[in-house]
Amino acid sequence: MRFLVVGAGFSGAVLARRLAEAGHFVLVVDERRHMAGNCHTERDAESGILLHRYGPHIFHTADREVWDYVNRFGRMMPYVNRVKAVSGGRVYSLPVNLHTINQFFGTTMGPAEARAFIAAQARGDITAPANFEEQALSMVGEALYRAFFRGYTRKQWGLEPTALPAAILKRLPLRFSYDDNYFSHPHQGMPEEGYTALVARILDAPGIALRLGCRFEDLAEDVAHVFYTGPLDRFFDYRLGRLGYRTLDFEEIRAEGDFQGTAVMNYCDEAVPWTRISEHKHFAPWEAARFARTVCFRERSRLAGPGDTPYYPIRLVAETRMLSDYVALARRTRGISFLGRLGTYRYLDMDVTIREAMDAAAATLERLGEGGPPPVFFTDPLG
Repeated sequence: MRFLVVGAGFSGAVLARRLAEAGHFVLVVDERRHMAGNCHTERDAESGILLHRYGPHIFHTADREVWDYVNRFGRMMPYVNRVKAVSGGRVYSLPVNLHTINQFFGTTMGPAEARAFIAAQARGDITAPANFEEQALSMVGEALYRAFFRGYTRKQWGLEPTALPAAILKRLPLRFSYDDNYFSHPHQGMPEEGYTALVARILDAPGIALRLGCRFEDLAEDVAHVFYTGPLDRFFDYRLGRLGYRTLDFEEIRAEGDFQGTAVMNYCDEAVPWTRISEHKHFAPWEAARFARTVCFRERSRLAGPGDTPYYPIRLVAETRMLSDYVALARRTRGISFLGRLGTYRYLDMDVTIREAMDAAAATLERLGEGGPPPVFFTDPLG
């Protein structure tokens, strides 16, 4: 059969590869002139540094099958994400760990003592946190919340922390050890040649045709089915309104030598307009020493408008209501399946994106074997 996959990021590439391996022809299109979506990486012509053009992406997973899959197409080099944060004119480690606690409070506590200390700081009267702020106060108390979470969250989301769901903070660990690894997954790394090279290898298979700089709306292809990884609301020409996203603006910094000594530095104080600075040669520590110059990007977050790159789905009450209407509309549409971060309007890490694309391919082949069409959604966007 002949299929169309819209989007040459991880979702589209992994799905297309599996369908092609099963003997189908797959046309993959992307309106950008590069593969890998927001994970796109490229060598900077002036410095030679491998840049993450849409912000840093660190691969981490507990899914061994997904880890083996990416290693099939690119060598994953060891990389541990160690985030630093500036608060009140001092530098700390994130996530909040024993070093952060001792440094912030000027103490030398051990794990048990620090655990009891933070329990005393935390708001014990909040037993069922209803929002981000209540979740933070119930975890770490007022002082740490205001130092590391409140200002950064207001800058990142443009909203009061009381308006955000508690689940956002539940993803961040609180450690009573000196472990400063931002992630706890057993498999972590960076592709040696970058994400774009990795995705290019996934798409390099008999039965796959790739067209870059090609808008789905401009196509008139005769295909059996469309797999769409673009924005769900865009597919329907925004007829029910625009789903809300946060976008990022990047301010480039070029300098000699080393600018900040680490890959990511968060800025927690609300008075500082940017959320973080990323120094990209530190995302490839195996080659960083050979670069005489450095390239960094300051990030600022704002509400996405028409024409902006969508990064983070907002998914508050109004958006969830609109999403429900779009999902109902999609379920009445024939010949189309939606998947991926934009197609399901969900925040997805790269490993989850790959896992869902692998599962979508398996479900598609099973449905085809039964003589039926692929499902409209492989994962419920409202679930």
